[in-house]
Amino acid sequence: MSLPENFLWGGATAANQCEGAYNEGGRGLSTVDVIPFGPDRMPVMRGQMKMLDCDADHSYPAHQAIDMYHHYKEDIKLFAEMGFKCYRLSIAWTRILPNGDDDTPNEEGLKFYDDLFDECHKYGIEPLVTICHFDTPIALIKKYGGWKDRRMIDAYLKYCTAIFRRYNGKVKYWLTFNEINMLLHLPFMGAGILFEEGENPTEVQYRAAHYEIVASAKAVRLAHEMMPGAMVGCMLAAGEYYPRTCSPADVRAALEADRDNFFFIDAQARGAYPVWAKKRMERDGIVLDCTPEDEADMKAGTVDFISFSYYSSRCVTTDKELLAKDGASGNAAFGGVKNPYLKASDWGWAIDPEGLRTTMNALYDRYQKPLFIVENGLGANDTVEADGSIHDSYRVDYMRAHIKELIKAVDEDGLPVMGYTMWGPIDLVSASTGEMKKRYGFIYVDKDNAGNGTLARSRKDSFYWYKQVIATNGADLGE
Repeated sequence: MSLPENFLWGGATAANQCEGAYNEGGRGLSTVDVIPFGPDRMPVMRGQMKMLDCDADHSYPAHQAIDMYHHYKEDIKLFAEMGFKCYRLSIAWTRILPNGDDDTPNEEGLKFYDDLFDECHKYGIEPLVTICHFDTPIALIKKYGGWKDRRMIDAYLKYCTAIFRRYNGKVKYWLTFNEINMLLHLPFMGAGILFEEGENPTEVQYRAAHYEIVASAKAVRLAHEMMPGAMVGCMLAAGEYYPRTCSPADVRAALEADRDNFFFIDAQARGAYPVWAKKRMERDGIVLDCTPEDEADMKAGTVDFISFSYYSSRCVTTDKELLAKDGASGNAAFGGVKNPYLKASDWGWAIDPEGLRTTMNALYDRYQKPLFIVENGLGANDTVEADGSIHDSYRVDYMRAHIKELIKAVDEDGLPVMGYTMWGPIDLVSASTGEMKKRYGFIYVDKDNAGNGTLARSRKDSFYWYKQVIATNGADLGE
């Protein structure tokens, strides 16, 4: 087995899904704070329903989440008990700059992450920090319309400057934007975009994408200047699209669906837009606000590695009968149809371990840059037994099968892989549904969808399994 000795095993979370304390420590309001639980959640995330403040008619899961803001020492100690080498987390933009573009950073917010990183280093855990994880400041949406506006680039770089200056020497690995391609699927959650009457939604999204891509490139250069030795990656919501049949129309549909996601990473990894994207935008009458300076910045600010999330593959067809017969897949954000060859999770997501290896090879063939799996996990209903134990063999089965394919990608395909940080090592608020009962963790958190519970942490069976996986560098998968 050829996983390197310094392979970065660990877990991944996001500030907006675990920290809570949304109005403590000088923190300003951010997008996820105003995304409600319930039937209005998806319309808000898609930018179809305007919600820039909280009201009494909705509940907002991110306000408390699992209160990691006050429990981080306990949680990191549990991560260390599992043997984590790496912990991927995000910084909440509005903890550092409450209005998104403040001239003076919020010292209380800076100190919180100082303390959190110190706690990680105390146990030999390397932080991997996502700079922006579905986290557009509300003040900047009100001021500029979110990432629709070029001025967001300067606000983002002001934020980057503050955290690079403060955490130089504490954080080596950085990601510029989480799942940057989600901007096309959930525009408000991904980029703070609300569609106004008369706007061309597609053009708005691609313009916002361009500004994020330029911001990412500038942040890569800034990080290298301010923190020599730092590595900066991009982050893709990955998963190959399969044609439902061998019909040429289905094969073409799958190619185009994949291209929707590769568009972002092509620009971040290669430093320029692919020719097909330029032609597609030309056909659709989309004009990007792309200056010669933007093109130079993109070329000079390519990422050091490719990170990605992988939960499932996707399946598409142009056949109307199959569309009616197979129905929609469980992943509402990405669409597509059910794959009849795959089982599904409790939430309808296809379980496809081999698809992870396929996706890894597609990414490396395309970019020839080191890969980092920064999200992979199973959202499931967990049952707490009378004695407090949680027997989540289904989670172990899912993860074992995926780690096997990761190892094959390294051993048999020769891919360079930096690490694996599963999602999420501790139960947290689901980004897609806002639920607590959709649990991913090795660590159970006593909280339900209605917000009731003690927030007490407890170990599931999978906790001990993953501890053994890390201790043996993947050699013992507990079969």
